[in-house]
Amino acid sequence: MRKSKLKFMDFCSGIGAGRLALERNGLSCVGHCEINKSADKTYRLFFGENEKNYGDIMNVNCKALPNFDLMLAGFPCQSFSIAGNRNGFGDERGQVFFGLLKILKEKNVKYFIFENVKGLVNHENGETLKRILTELENAGYSVSWKVLNSINYGVPQMRERIYIIGAKTELISKPFVWSESNSTANLEDFLIDKDAPLMNENAPVWNNYLNNDINKGKYNMQDILKNDLCVIDKKQRNLRIYHNKVPTLCAGNHSIYSVKNNRLYKISGYEGLLLQGFPKEFAERAKAHGISNNALLTQTGNAMTVPVVEAVGKTLLSSIK
Repeated sequence: MRKSKLKFMDFCSGIGAGRLALERNGLSCVGHCEINKSADKTYRLFFGENEKNYGDIMNVNCKALPNFDLMLAGFPCQSFSIAGNRNGFGDERGQVFFGLLKILKEKNVKYFIFENVKGLVNHENGETLKRILTELENAGYSVSWKVLNSINYGVPQMRERIYIIGAKTELISKPFVWSESNSTANLEDFLIDKDAPLMNENAPVWNNYLNNDINKGKYNMQDILKNDLCVIDKKQRNLRIYHNKVPTLCAGNHSIYSVKNNRLYKISGYEGLLLQGFPKEFAERAKAHGISNNALLTQTGNAMTVPVVEAVGKTLLSSIK
């Protein structure tokens, strides 16, 4: 008898990086939840206009949801991130975890994969993560977690995220063993957008930045432009330069630039998709439909990294009956 595919639902779906990853693992998506209209528009561009969006997790009627085996969710990270105010569960966004937990219980979901920022690990001296794990264990799940860096999974982006996986205890056949990877990538294969925004490196804003109280005397723009394919991170007041890799893509700050042929370019939304592991055909589709660089950079900054979630999915699937 032919075995049926495991079904999953894509919560806090963003533009569907996690969905793409689990589909590569042979799972079938039955629906998604996303409240951001711009992200949902891109999601539908990638996966089809007829995709069912069940809306706000905190208000969804569990009985209206289809049945599914696995919950996938990159729940909001701002309340746990060191870049935010770190209000944790005191922030409305931090409460989304409990909305997910309610759905897990009411739908009696067998498995889950959660993703969040690395800052969750030490938030409130580890008490926040401890509570999350305890709540999941009390709901009948065997749980495991690990911080993984996207740069080890075939994309040249330094992106550390915590992944939490779990399965109903009675469905575990062997302990979780996290898939290790050291798959490297060449940056030149990702910075390939011919329409990436060209910057005026002689603009006063750059001169002021390179001569602020932190950077003064350390850098010269003409010397920087000699380093082809170097990456400049201007998100902080102190300039940071990288080679063959990019820093973490952020939803709220798009100040990452690259040097190509002695000119300065801003990393584009097209390139952001590639750096998150989306295939080139998805990036081409987004460009063809006129999704702006800023919109795509915000969406990719909020997204998971496709090959990392694919590996996490394999870790989970290898341990269940």
